[in-house]
Amino acid sequence: MMHVILMYDISNDRTRNKVIIACEDYGLDRVQYSAFYGKLKRVHQRELMLRMKDLLDDQEEKAVVQLVTIGEDDWKKRIEVKRTVKSHQADERDSEPKAEGDDDDDNE
Repeated sequence: MMHVILMYDISNDRTRNKVIIACEDYGLDRVQYSAFYGKLKRVHQRELMLRMKDLLDDQEEKAVVQLVTIGEDDWKKRIEVKRTVKSHQADERDSEPKAEGDDDDDNE
């Protein structure tokens, strides 16, 4: 299974909702308004994109769906910035972005 990000730009509400349902059917999680993340086997990636093609074939307006695969090594190197809020305490913010697997004692 590979990490995947699926992004779409679809103006038609009905088609967009069908794309969202398809992503959820394949176990993908919404990470942005127009983006989903998950792990899929190659066969399921193909199935999902065939389903997307069928949905877009009926579309008269411009629409695009992209599926990007990310290997495990590259996924571990991703850089993520998060903001967490703890109840009854001040906001906590990381001072700088940190890549997965970075150690605090790295030499610079």
